[in-house]
Amino acid sequence: MRQYITRRLLQIIPVLFGVTVIIFFLFKLTPGDPLSAITDPHVSAQTKEMLRQQMGLNDPIYVQYGRWIGKALKGDLGYSWYFKQPVTDVLHTYIWNSFLLAIISFVLSIILSIPIGVISAVKQYSGFDMFFTVFALFGVSIPSFFFGMALIKIFAVNLGVLPVSGMHTAGMNYNGIRMVLDVMKHALLPVIVLTLGSLASLMRYTRSSMLEVIRQDYIRTARAKGLREKVVIYKHALRNALIPVITIFGLSLAGLFGGAIITESVFSWPGVGPVDLIGINNRDYNLIMGYNLLMAVLVLIGNLIADISYAIVDPRIRLQ
Repeated sequence: MRQYITRRLLQIIPVLFGVTVIIFFLFKLTPGDPLSAITDPHVSAQTKEMLRQQMGLNDPIYVQYGRWIGKALKGDLGYSWYFKQPVTDVLHTYIWNSFLLAIISFVLSIILSIPIGVISAVKQYSGFDMFFTVFALFGVSIPSFFFGMALIKIFAVNLGVLPVSGMHTAGMNYNGIRMVLDVMKHALLPVIVLTLGSLASLMRYTRSSMLEVIRQDYIRTARAKGLREKVVIYKHALRNALIPVITIFGLSLAGLFGGAIITESVFSWPGVGPVDLIGINNRDYNLIMGYNLLMAVLVLIGNLIADISYAIVDPRIRLQ
């Protein structure tokens, strides 16, 4: 196991290198640069050109990438031209807010999707199954921004029981448990939006995988031996059904961060999603690269966790 994890961690290095090359060149090929967002009439074209020269924006793309990757290897992701501070400081400031939403949504998705998917498969075409089939179609079809605005209209505007946006109540300097409750109150609606999308898809994946497994010969044999239905479903069927579902779980963590760009913007949640959007709109290349590097690391770590989970769920799988 230790050798496998070490080997996979070493394989992450060339993958990250390839990802950074592709992302860097794609963004550099898009029109505009950080100075194109300056609309101050007092800044002349000569001044902008001088600034481009000082910032190295006139250098060839491969030279700019070499300069960026050289700093990145030392832990320096560059300077954010919009926020006027190092990219690492910007990400450190906002990443934990996004992580709070992502981890709560991730845990809720796992806790809810697996039992619902299993019961839907066991009771196929029942009222329970039909209800959550419609629920899943609703969850994957409704846009997150529309669903978020609808929740704001109902619970914040009409009922007034939840805050409209933000992470803290303005003007209230809560401490201790009151601060935690205040943050949880603000996080409730965005967590619901993030959970709905991932829950709907994971629930259907679990159901489909369970339906395929419970029709296998060894499940019929287990029932023929007189084993209790709970033992057949949860000990024999579920462990094998989880193998393809684990792959989705591994990728969903990074997906929650990526999907939070829209959700966090709707609820004005101070996370990395709106920060990345600001970076894109203002051609803040260093900030964009730092954010996408973070997403790539999350995807690779999610894949590694999924591979390790295969061996935990099914002892027949050996990590070579």
